[in-house]
Amino acid sequence: MKRFMPLAWYRGNIMQQTVKASRARVWLNKLKTTFSKPQNAILLALGILLTFSTVAPMISIALDTVTVHVGSVDSHYTGLKEGYTLYNWVDLFTGKLAQTNLWTPLLNSVLLSVFSCFGAIFYGGLFAYLVTRTNMRCKKYLSSIFIFPYIMPQWTLAVIWQNLFDSNLVTGTSDGLLTALFGIRMPLWWCQGMFPSVMVLSLHYAPFAYILIGGIFRNMDANLEEAATIMGTPRLKIFARVTLPLVKPAVLSTVLLVFSSAMGSYPVPHYLNLTTLCTKYVQMGEKRAGEASILAVIMILFGVLILIVNQRTTSGRQSYTTVTGKSGQISLVNLGKAGPHVVAASFSSSTKAGRNVVAAIFCVTTFFTGILPIILFAIETFLPNPGDYSFIRHGVAGNLTSKWWMTSENITENGMYGQKGILFNEAIWGAFKGTLIVAVCCALLAGTIGLLVGYCVSKNRRSKWAAYVNNMAFLPYLMPSLAVGVAFFVFGSSMGIFNTYLLLVLAGTVKYIPFASRSALSSMMQLSGEIEEAAIIQDIPWHKRMLNIIIPIQKSSIMSGYLLPFITCVRELTLFMLLCSQTKIITTMLDYFDEMGLYAFSSGINLILIVFILICNALINKLTGASLDKGIGGE
Repeated sequence: MKRFMPLAWYRGNIMQQTVKASRARVWLNKLKTTFSKPQNAILLALGILLTFSTVAPMISIALDTVTVHVGSVDSHYTGLKEGYTLYNWVDLFTGKLAQTNLWTPLLNSVLLSVFSCFGAIFYGGLFAYLVTRTNMRCKKYLSSIFIFPYIMPQWTLAVIWQNLFDSNLVTGTSDGLLTALFGIRMPLWWCQGMFPSVMVLSLHYAPFAYILIGGIFRNMDANLEEAATIMGTPRLKIFARVTLPLVKPAVLSTVLLVFSSAMGSYPVPHYLNLTTLCTKYVQMGEKRAGEASILAVIMILFGVLILIVNQRTTSGRQSYTTVTGKSGQISLVNLGKAGPHVVAASFSSSTKAGRNVVAAIFCVTTFFTGILPIILFAIETFLPNPGDYSFIRHGVAGNLTSKWWMTSENITENGMYGQKGILFNEAIWGAFKGTLIVAVCCALLAGTIGLLVGYCVSKNRRSKWAAYVNNMAFLPYLMPSLAVGVAFFVFGSSMGIFNTYLLLVLAGTVKYIPFASRSALSSMMQLSGEIEEAAIIQDIPWHKRMLNIIIPIQKSSIMSGYLLPFITCVRELTLFMLLCSQTKIITTMLDYFDEMGLYAFSSGINLILIVFILICNALINKLTGASLDKGIGGE
């Protein structure tokens, strides 16, 4: 028997090798079959790309928190010139300045985010209900003007708040309109701090709630509400028991988006003198660079936490559904007699008075948030001195001046500080050109990557890798803009690309991919698979299917994926302020002029930005049907 043992062993070994080879061939065939579909190969590449572009900057900033910075506090107290230390963590959380540098800014940031969520949902949700479910007048006009605060740069309403309510005796700045014209001085808590910051951010982010909640109101099945109405259920009870549960997902989405955005807001707290994590990071500067990086890490952790909450709350329901029609016609609520409570008027008897009063109220509010900023910025550019509204009080137009626009030479007189007028200022228009370069590049890259993410994820809905790619694409949106900027600042400094267009484009692309990916994913989920299957049967290549079939069908939504990054990039400050010099792009130059006290120049730049963005949005809407209000924050 011993003679046949080697033969048996040999046969067994051959069989094992044969099985392994067979398994390898099966695995290779599966791999070949998988990647024969272009969407799978693209999904793999996107996963690797997004992991690197998102995770690498995070790792850089995490390492920066334990790195010794020469000339900083950690180097002084540890005596080290290089290497790593935990001093920054210990000092920030337990040091003498822990309350000032960490706990107070953290509390203010959380409170600002929470209150802004409530304000945005209340104002935007109420407006969404009135536009979609009532017979309120002027709907088309109000819907167009309502999104203006989001289209405008974030600091716009903060500056308008200052121009209206500031006074020299209270705030130590130039007098606003109320003080200059009527002698009314508002208290300090009204002019600066938490209250005005919450009000401004609530108004700025109210379009989130309007778009998300309004979309649900428009598309929901009306049968349940109609059944409750037939049974004689009071309308208020129907709203509470039927309507509100249906819009709960949209409300939750608004909370997550507004909370993360408000957490990363820098311009509004900065202008309104509220200390938050963002403003404290800027204040710390190079002296406490390591501790400042920890603040950025904390903001990033909030973004990750929001992503986890979003995943858990949406895991039990279908996130995307195709609306094929309505089984019942939504009956509009007649706005009744305008009593003491105008909102409650929607549940009273039918009359024209209620419609007119409610419309008038929103016409006034949207005027102050959408039209008045443009008027005040325009007026500010013709005032001889900041806050000098004497021409209104005295009715003398001769007090106005065009020097801020028309001065063609560098002069130091008349408060110009060696600057040419806006129309002749090469630095301003050079910065505007730089902004357009960055915005176009970010829009093309973010829009294309977002389109591919939306397409590939929609084709692999049950794939864990697709879910991972979708989360990685959306994560930068949930991270505060300043935190993303800090991460790319550390990353760009280590790579030697600080203050370059390349770094701005990289940071902007990563930050704005979520806009395009959410817009593309929403449109692709609603696209029937039979359309592309018919093309596959005819052996039409993938790129032709995309260019000739898929993109033309969903042109409007896809264009929104390019429009949103472009417009957002044009008005971006928080993300870019740490990545370049103040004269590189137009928003950082605006901040530079504001710090110098040249408010006419900063107001002029604000005016240019607002008009430019409105023109771009209107033009693209006219040509393609895409519009900013069709894709804010995704769907």
